[in-house]
Amino acid sequence: MLVQEPLEQHPDPLLSAMHTDLADIIGKWLKREGDCSTLIKNLTFFRREALSEPCACMIEPSLVFVVQGAKQLLIGDQSFAYDTRNFVLNSLDIPACSQVLAANTAKPCLGLALKLDFRVMAELIAQSGLPPPRERTNERSTALGTMTPALLEPFGRLLALLDEPDAIAVLAPLIEREIHFRLLTSDLAARLWQIASVGNQSHRIARAINWLRVNYAQPLSIDELATHAQMSTSTLHHHFRLLTAMSPLQYQKWLRLNEARRLMLNERFDAASAAFLVGYESPSQFSREYGRLFGVPPKRDIDALRRRGMAQ
Repeated sequence: MLVQEPLEQHPDPLLSAMHTDLADIIGKWLKREGDCSTLIKNLTFFRREALSEPCACMIEPSLVFVVQGAKQLLIGDQSFAYDTRNFVLNSLDIPACSQVLAANTAKPCLGLALKLDFRVMAELIAQSGLPPPRERTNERSTALGTMTPALLEPFGRLLALLDEPDAIAVLAPLIEREIHFRLLTSDLAARLWQIASVGNQSHRIARAINWLRVNYAQPLSIDELATHAQMSTSTLHHHFRLLTAMSPLQYQKWLRLNEARRLMLNERFDAASAAFLVGYESPSQFSREYGRLFGVPPKRDIDALRRRGMAQ
């Protein structure tokens, strides 16, 4: 497996103090293990109290970091391990696996995710007068950046707004815009300039992904998808796999199986009904592919998830 480790650096006392303050805020709002949304619509918190095996998830275009503990994100053959020294930046809606590397009940892994808006990034590039980065970058959808006080400081002000809910509608968008600007001056600036450039391959793949997310239950025509993304079929396959670590067909299958899992767990559908609803014509094929993705057949998986939910 290709591993991308966090950057080594000496502890920064200022960063440590800022992380401690943010950990206190997150711990105040999230006292139990899990994830939670906040009054700031683009901001979510997470808390983990034990090490974990890789767990399947869907990550959005977002900035993710921990203020205590450590995690890693697994995408295809790449691993992005991160602690308080760095952050993860993701530019597309892609399937991944998340794993907790450092956490316990006394010192849980605490962190947050902020959804990014690359239209705001493009506006800032046009308005700021910042010179374009000289270095070249690859087109991977996920990367590790180095956390700095300049990037972390506005998060302190953003989280403080949770105690002042009447100010959120006015002030949160301004602080989020500042965070987008700080990212444009980070060590991932070259990647962000590339992502924000309308018409590049990342934008076209994003169009293809959006189409798949809406039409996942329909038969997949690669020619139709390529036309929608304004790419040739070969270019679509190459860049789709480069950015998501899977083919369009694999991506559709992941969407179908996870939606079927949700239907069985939350809506109480049986396996056959869920399979037909998400686009499968054969329940046996659905069961085989479900078992390959989640490790166990549908009924056993759902029963285990329900027992786990009752135990928490």
